[in-house]
Formats: sequence, structure tokens, C-alpha cells
Amino acid sequence: MASAPIIDELQALAEANGLDRIGVCNADVFEATRSVLHERRAAGLHADMQFTYRNPDRATDPERALPGARSIVVGARSYRRSEPPQPASATGSARVGEYVWEAHYVALRRGLDAISHRLRAAGHRTRVLVDDNALVDRAAAHRAGIGWWGKNSNLLIPERGSRFVLGSVVTDADLTPSPGPIPDACGPCTRCIDNCPTGAIVEDGVIDARRCLAWLVQAKGSFPREYRTALGNRIYGCDDCQSTCPPNLLHDRKEPAPSTDGAAWASVQELLELDDDTLLERFGAWYIPGREPRYLRRNALVVLGNVAHADAPETRALLERWTASADPIERSHALWAAEQLGHTDLVDGADTTDPEVQAEVDALIGARQ
Repeated sequence: MASAPIIDELQALAEANGLDRIGVCNADVFEATRSVLHERRAAGLHADMQFTYRNPDRATDPERALPGARSIVVGARSYRRSEPPQPASATGSARVGEYVWEAHYVALRRGLDAISHRLRAAGHRTRVLVDDNALVDRAAAHRAGIGWWGKNSNLLIPERGSRFVLGSVVTDADLTPSPGPIPDACGPCTRCIDNCPTGAIVEDGVIDARRCLAWLVQAKGSFPREYRTALGNRIYGCDDCQSTCPPNLLHDRKEPAPSTDGAAWASVQELLELDDDTLLERFGAWYIPGREPRYLRRNALVVLGNVAHADAPETRALLERWTASADPIERSHALWAAEQLGHTDLVDGADTTDPEVQAEVDALIGARQ
């Protein structure tokens, strides 16, 4: 068997393949994280989110991912990009979360694959885990000394902030762990908590997914009425708890962000005019519940109600089209948008044979009184 690589060699390999930082930790069970996942799931804080909540025992035991696992190499890749100005549009432009402007997970996997190949060349078994519910990568990154837990539950990397995607290489190689974990450096700061649009950060490091806009745009069913206005112009993701975080702001001042050709904005009109197949083709990289285009339109209709020019002819045309939709999810959210934009005649004359639509109309008319 060839000798196992040391951390300096893996670090150089990682940097050469597009990773910003790596760390190494043992592959023991993440007992504390397992307890937290079970507690928050029992409390309903996960809403209907699955991912690592689907099976906390599996997601916190690296040996379930790779029998005989002894070490984890955790990699971080920055997705920080400069933000282009918002384009003007009569029907509005919808903001896309920064982490999906480009295919950062593809590049992250490429870097982790390079580390995996080096370990395999030394005779070791590996498994690369990227955006996978088989492992809580943030817990592994914390143990590996890459960063500390922020109050917004993100991992914060010293002098770099939290705009990173994380992934891991689980291996049976016995690698020397990195120094860590890094102690908390948030101190008394509560900016992420204070600036959350819906108060979803209910205590330090604890997110109530039932209020989190980043989750709600990915959840099934009706978008909660109490958070529709708070959604603003967001169509996918929410960056507020990161964009107001001092370490991120400090890094922004120290180092100019690279430009991006990625899609930072989406046209609301386009989202509401494309057919099902084209919607999935154009925006299929996003998580869409059940791969059902109705949920993209649901979100776009809420954004329309928040940002569209009420008197624009194209706004009226979109409202007329979707308030007549046969799908109750689309119709009810279109009626909400119509009410928001002052097109109350569409609400008053709505077809309410569906109970969900009837409930929406009742709520809208009731709010007028």
C-alpha cells in the first residue's frame, strides 16, 4: 500500500482543484448533532424538510456512508460573487439566492474527487458526499476546524465568512486530524437574528424552517399568507442572514468579489409565461417540490404581487391568466397578487368552487373589512 498523503499535500491538491479550504477530522459518530436533529424534528422546527432530518442516525454516522470509515476530509468552496444591478421590468425581477448563480456544487465535487483519487491511489477506499443527506457536512466541517457555528446556523470561516458550499470525502485512511474545532467568534453580535425578514432564527443557531423563506420557497402546498409580503422579490433562496453578517461584510471590504455570468435575477413575466417543460428545463437546477412547475409559479405569483407595476398591461394580463387557472395553488396565489395590486375585481369575480380558492377569497375579502 502506498503511503497516505499528509494534510499539506491534500491542501495543495485541493487548492489546485478549486477548493478554498480543507480540514480533516475523525469519522466518529456526531452524537451531539444527532441529538439536535432528533430534538428539532420532534419540535416541528424542520417543517417538512427532509434532507438530514429524514434519517438523523444515518446522517450523523460516517460509517453508514462508508463501512470502516476512519477519517473525513472536508472541503469548502466559496460562492461569493458580485451582485449585478437589478434590471428594470414592468412586471418585476425576482432575486435568486447567490449560492445558485453558478453550479458551485459541480466545482466542489471536482475538487473533492481529486482528493478521493489521491487517497485511492494510496490504496484507501473513499466516498465523496456533496449536497447529500448521508452526512451533515457542517458538523464535519466544524469538527475539522474549518469554521465556527454562526448564530444563523451557518458555518463561518475565519476571515472569509459563510458564503461557502461544503462537501466531504469519507475514507478508511487514518489521517491526522486538523486542529479544531474553532471557538465561537460571533460574540454579542445579533445582526443575523435582527435582520431575518420573518424572525426564523428563534435562538442562537436554531432556525424554525416554518418561517424561513429559503425553505418556504421549496416547500409544498400554499405559501403561508403571513410571510408572502416578507418574501419581497425573492424567487429562490434568501441571503439576508449572510448579507448582514459582519465577517461577510468585512471580507467584502477587504477583497473585491469576482464578477459572475450566472443568473442572479429571473424575470417574473417569463416565469409566468413559460410552459411546464420549459420551466423545468430552464430552472431545473433549483429544488422544486415534486418537480411540479406549479410551485415555481406559486412563488412567482407572490413576487408579482410584491413588485409588479399594478397599472402595467402585462401585469393585468398575467393576473387574468392565472386567476383563471384550473390549478387551485396557482389560482389562489394569483388572487392574492391581484388583491395586493389593487385588481380587486378579479378577486370579487373569482370562481370559488375549489375549497382552497374559497378560503383564499374569504381571507382576502375579510382583510378588507
